Amino acid sequence: MGEQALSKERVVDVREISPSVRHTVITQLVTHLAAGETLQLIVDHDPRRLRLQLEVRDGGICWEYLEKGPDIWRVRLGRGAST
Repeated sequence: MGEQALSKERVVDVREISPSVRHTVITQLVTHLAAGETLQLIVDHDPRRLRLQLEVRDGGICWEYLEKGPDIWRVRLGRGAST
């Protein structure tokens, strides 16, 4: 079950996205996550502010740090499976 979700995981290197639209793009990607789906982000700093923004906007998002700098941060975002 976990393996299946990870095999579909989309990986987005947000370092390649213009800072002026980064949060908007990520918010759209997260909004379209279906139950049980995950999205991995690669960033060049701790995305704490993004996490707070997403928690306020959508409390159903799970957040897991996979790598914590200092040069690269990897975060897995997911939406819990519906019951």
